[in-house]
Amino acid sequence: MSMFCYQCEQSAAPGGCTVQGVCGKTAPVANLQDELTAALVGLARALDVKGQTKEGVDYLMRGLFMCVTNVNFSEDRVQEFIDEVNAYHAKIDSAAQNFDWEQLWKGEEDIVSLRSTLLLGMRGMAAYAWHAARLGFHDADVDAWFVKGLVEMAKDHSAEEWLGLLMEFGEINLKCMAVLDKANTESYGTPVPTTVPLTVEPGPFIVVTGHDLHDLKQLLEQTDGKGVNIYTHGEMLPCHAYPELKKHPQLKGNFGTAWQNQQKEFVDVPGAFLFTTNCIMPPKENYRENIFTTDMVGFDGCAHIEEKEDGTKDFSAVINRAIELGGYKEAQEFTGINGGHEVTTGFGHGTVLSIADKVIDAVKAGAIKHFFLVGGCDGAKVGRNYYTEFVKQTPDDTVVLTLACGKFRFNDLNIGEIGGIPRILDMGQCNDAYSAIQVAVALAGAFECDVNDLPLTLVLSWYEQK
Repeated sequence: MSMFCYQCEQSAAPGGCTVQGVCGKTAPVANLQDELTAALVGLARALDVKGQTKEGVDYLMRGLFMCVTNVNFSEDRVQEFIDEVNAYHAKIDSAAQNFDWEQLWKGEEDIVSLRSTLLLGMRGMAAYAWHAARLGFHDADVDAWFVKGLVEMAKDHSAEEWLGLLMEFGEINLKCMAVLDKANTESYGTPVPTTVPLTVEPGPFIVVTGHDLHDLKQLLEQTDGKGVNIYTHGEMLPCHAYPELKKHPQLKGNFGTAWQNQQKEFVDVPGAFLFTTNCIMPPKENYRENIFTTDMVGFDGCAHIEEKEDGTKDFSAVINRAIELGGYKEAQEFTGINGGHEVTTGFGHGTVLSIADKVIDAVKAGAIKHFFLVGGCDGAKVGRNYYTEFVKQTPDDTVVLTLACGKFRFNDLNIGEIGGIPRILDMGQCNDAYSAIQVAVALAGAFECDVNDLPLTLVLSWYEQK
């Protein structure tokens, strides 16, 4: 066995990926990511003894984020980050030892499973926390838990103790999502319902994928007045609903569908692509030169945009590549999976709760009889059309809430409205599960019942740690 990885839905059955990742991750990269995890444990131990620092916690967040599925495939970049972590660790407390990374996946099955659940959950939370941190938002409890979680992960615990840690982590993760929600809305405004076209206009353009609103904002500012249009892809679709982003007229629409289709959708496209976070797939030679990565994303052979000391980024290389490629000569009318030419987004908790009285009245009148939350990560495995068929068959007196990239299975469908309320409400990115929780809690309060007593069914799709 040259590697071991079972952190995502597409892992090779039955025992995980042991030669090469189904995602395209090589054995050397997988082993380096395990080594990085062990180095992060060592740094957390040092911070636990000597005292937490902002720089130290940032290293923990970024390192965990780097190990999320489809973020970084570059041996050089992972090794460079390991060296940075070890150097900072030595500066704080050289006596604190790194964890033996080979022990991550060893032990009694249930214990390994529980330890893995904590580790993979922390990787997902790290992505959310880092997005918030880039906007200047932190939470002391969340920051402290990165230290605590990594320290505890390397200790021996009973199954009951592991479950206790996981329940505590769940509470911290909810707090982390609240911080990111606050960071996004205070920085860019409360999302508003927005119709987004799927047509690409003539001329140079850049497609932005991932999850990072801060990177998109900088790119929009740098393309103002330059004749280069910007299109979102995947989980960046909800960005069209934020007032401070949508005010830029060159933010034109959305290109493509979910992450797993990029190796088909990006071929022969005369535009540049910017990956701000996951999910990057091994790019084909046809478009590799048009791919740019930034932050924790990395793929050997693709240009990388580094952050400058003042926290800004210079996206001129991406912009110049888009201008060089020139874009399409004529408008290209693309469609969603079901043939639709536009999609809607912007139904976060701020919008939904602003019309709570209307929703409550519709429920009391019997116009809305049930809510379905159909969302999560999309994936490449056969059978995911289940979610499309499910939404198509929902009764006319029901509302479908959705979020994350699983929505691309059905978000271009027109299944009508109920009293002016669209039957499909896109609440945003994967982290906007927080919005769904806030809406559910508010409805439970309005109806004076427990959340579990609401006419609400969860139909979730899963792919990776976030």
